Amino acid sequence: MLPRRRTAPPHDPVHHPLFARVYARASETAETRGIAALRTELLHGVTGRVIEIGAGNGLNFAHYPRAVSEVVAVEPERTLRRRAATAALRAEVPVDIVPGAAEALPVKSEAFDAAVSSLVLCTVRDLPRSLAELHRVLRPDAELRFFEHGLAPGPGMAAVQRALDRTVWPFLFGGCHTARDPLAAVEAAGFRIVSQRSFRLPERGPAFPTSYCVIGSARRVA
Repeated sequence: MLPRRRTAPPHDPVHHPLFARVYARASETAETRGIAALRTELLHGVTGRVIEIGAGNGLNFAHYPRAVSEVVAVEPERTLRRRAATAALRAEVPVDIVPGAAEALPVKSEAFDAAVSSLVLCTVRDLPRSLAELHRVLRPDAELRFFEHGLAPGPGMAAVQRALDRTVWPFLFGGCHTARDPLAAVEAAGFRIVSQRSFRLPERGPAFPTSYCVIGSARRVA
């Protein structure tokens, strides 16, 4: 007898259980290949009350400085949310795991000192709306920290990325899009870029559609 297919409960806006398991294993392996150091760079100096969107399996939690008073970690996918809850138990700062989507954050306006977006803007269903929500929940002049992959600088790979986004890539990789421009989207949402560093992962060898990354910070413009 074949097992019954599980369906998403109504309150889960995203349901990719198979991809979530694969992603969790792959992301944990990637930590030893340079990603952990990037998470430390991303979160260095963050203070106060923080909201993190698309927290995934909670790999950022171990890198939050002790000056952070609370992390509200929003994750729409149930399988990843369960793993994040386990990671939260090991964190040195208080972490509250919350179900919800970036497009409709279940928190009050101007309630946070900082926001964190880490490898998630590629997957949100509505990028402008998600960033508008971050703008809404941050206090004036509060900081957005971001670590994202996006559009390649060269026309050849950029064309490949756009073709993949129109066809198989989002279906195979949990809604991921490779050709989004995170810096342009952040600025369009009312943030001022303070710092940014572009780089490629991996640094050597063949490039992949997800190899073109940027890490940095932006300020919420009132």
